[in-house]
Amino acid sequence: MEENNIVRSGAAIELVSLTKRYGAVEAVKEIDVKIPAGTYCCLLGPSGCGKTTTLRMIAGHEDVSDGDIIIGGENVSELEPAQRGTAMMFQSYALFPHLNCLDNVAFSLKMRGVSKSERRASALEYLALVEMDQHAQRLPSQLSGGQQQRVALARALVTKPDVLLLDEPLSALDPFLRIRMREELKRLQSELGISFIHVTHSQEEAMALADLVVVMNDGRIEQAAAPRDVFERPASVFVARFIGGHNVMSGAVVGEDPDSDVAIRADRVLLSRAAPTAGDESPGDIHDIKATIAAVEYLGLWAKLRLDAPELQDFTVSLPDSQFFEQGFEVGESVTASWRSSDLHRLGADR
Repeated sequence: MEENNIVRSGAAIELVSLTKRYGAVEAVKEIDVKIPAGTYCCLLGPSGCGKTTTLRMIAGHEDVSDGDIIIGGENVSELEPAQRGTAMMFQSYALFPHLNCLDNVAFSLKMRGVSKSERRASALEYLALVEMDQHAQRLPSQLSGGQQQRVALARALVTKPDVLLLDEPLSALDPFLRIRMREELKRLQSELGISFIHVTHSQEEAMALADLVVVMNDGRIEQAAAPRDVFERPASVFVARFIGGHNVMSGAVVGEDPDSDVAIRADRVLLSRAAPTAGDESPGDIHDIKATIAAVEYLGLWAKLRLDAPELQDFTVSLPDSQFFEQGFEVGESVTASWRSSDLHRLGADR
């Protein structure tokens, strides 16, 4: 296969004050982030937060209003998509219905003037990479959704990009296949060593895949960090609530500034029918609140209990299933929720 002149192996990506306006509306607001070479990065956030617009600007499918996109040390903000060293895998897969798998994958190489024998050999190589070489002669209509996705992935990778851009690639798949394809994407990214930038609204997906999670809200970046850092130390109220598994409380609940916010993980809250005892710890190390169990959801490995109390809002406790059934908590029961001060996390203000 011919070497692609624009390939920048291991290229890092940097977004500098990147902004996108549609008339008076700012969809992306001066975001700054550095994505090291060879990173699996997930842009995570709710619908309308600007993540897909950001991806399309990196790809060159949306013009940049202000700011810069740097790939491999080169400012590509004004370059055409084919000149950026990127490839994009669309949510719809966008396979040509009249071409078989082999010709779908080979199409972009045909457009670049690669000889028929060479482009077909390369296409077959990449179909094998995604375990679809045995279906090379099938049309897209003869494939399942997961198989179509694999072909679309091979087509994006065959040009040997530095950066693969993925726009919610797993959203159309059933839950079982989605987990399987998560594993495949991570494997491919690790084997190929190129950067993946993956847009998703699924917290679980981002946590499972990413080396770097970029949480977006209202066109801004709330936090950019490793998955464990985002979960253990959410930067703001929005991140704590969007990532899930955290309870956000006013500082007044734990004797702090009422204008501040603190978070406690749902699995770090202890639940009992009697008031807790401090034991060897000083009273200030333990916080407790009396509440009523408002709802219970059994989720297999865990049970999720929602508590109701004047000081609390949307407060949940996660209990291992064995503990939940052993203690037999029921809706309407009065309980005491308690936690250690060391498990509290102080939150910054939302941007």
